[in-house]
Amino acid sequence: MQLSEEQRQIRDTARAFAAREIAPFAAEWDRAEGAPRAVLQKMGAAGLMGVTIDPAWGGAGADFTAYVLAIEEISAADGGLSNMMAANNSPVAAALQEYGTDWQKQHYLTRLTSGEWIGCIHLTEPHTGSDAAAIRTRAVRDGADYVLDGHKAFITAGSTADLAMIVAVTDPAAGKRGITTFITPTANPGYKVLRKERKLGHRTNDTCQVVFDTMRVPARDVLGEPGRGLGIALANLSSVRIGVAAQATGGARAALKAARAYAAERQSFGKPIVEHQAVAFMLADMATQIEAARQLYLHAAQLKDRGLPCAREASMAKLFASEMAERVASKAIQIHGGYGFLNDYPVEKIYRDVRVYQIYEGTSEVQKIVISRLLGELDL
Repeated sequence: MQLSEEQRQIRDTARAFAAREIAPFAAEWDRAEGAPRAVLQKMGAAGLMGVTIDPAWGGAGADFTAYVLAIEEISAADGGLSNMMAANNSPVAAALQEYGTDWQKQHYLTRLTSGEWIGCIHLTEPHTGSDAAAIRTRAVRDGADYVLDGHKAFITAGSTADLAMIVAVTDPAAGKRGITTFITPTANPGYKVLRKERKLGHRTNDTCQVVFDTMRVPARDVLGEPGRGLGIALANLSSVRIGVAAQATGGARAALKAARAYAAERQSFGKPIVEHQAVAFMLADMATQIEAARQLYLHAAQLKDRGLPCAREASMAKLFASEMAERVASKAIQIHGGYGFLNDYPVEKIYRDVRVYQIYEGTSEVQKIVISRLLGELDL
């Protein structure tokens, strides 16, 4: 597809930011298992923390396609930071813009878009992942507040974030219609980080288990209508899946770039290994798969921008791109030979970072379920 001038500008802004502020330090931050808070604030100043948000609330006011192009660029530099950027943009900021009150937007949304605050979403629990309706966290009304008790897991930026989007049960008898979403500061008493997880990849962000221990949340922090929380939390599911496809594409692109550079300088049998057909064909296959993934996610993003159904296309993009990224990263290691197995070279980290894209926001198996249920809509 042909990009608009605004889409190119945002993509190029993200690319320049990633090259200047992230890529030179990503390996160091990976080893330290955390990135400085300042880089997230700089990301906000560059307009990357509220790409689709109205300028009235501090956002860039761009379309969704521009946003996922920016996600690909940040992911090419570091997967963990791209995930913090993604959570802040969508679902948290996007949900606030769509369902938040003017008070919530003024006090919360503007801080998210500027990078002053970081947002996180609390949906997953230790016993439930894809079955979001099975959550057990309770929120009980007590005067002007709700009191929350529960346990959340796999929370990106759980200890770093300043603002939490929390999904909790307010009426157990009402089933899916008894779930409410809250948007509230993590500074509230009762918000406790139980542990920071040690992970295979995405080590530049903190992934946490969080408990709510009689956490008091003002009623003004209900997002949308009480009882409609599951729909609010899942409203941007297709958007998030398109974003994961863009992340996977960025990671795979970084692996290809590293492999191509190494193949051009590594000598074997008197010539660079890129001149051996086995390696050249491997690089050609990698490049083709990356471009196919990019076109899948851009197509899905374009449908969303037009207000058209895109659930099937979003799942197809995530399924293909996430599995492609692992294949491409594996081939990049193969091209490096033994050096690819060492953390002196970037492909080792890239391989670790891309593996999770087949898991979060719906596993590959969940994507296949979604696609299979929507096959009847295909014009075969």
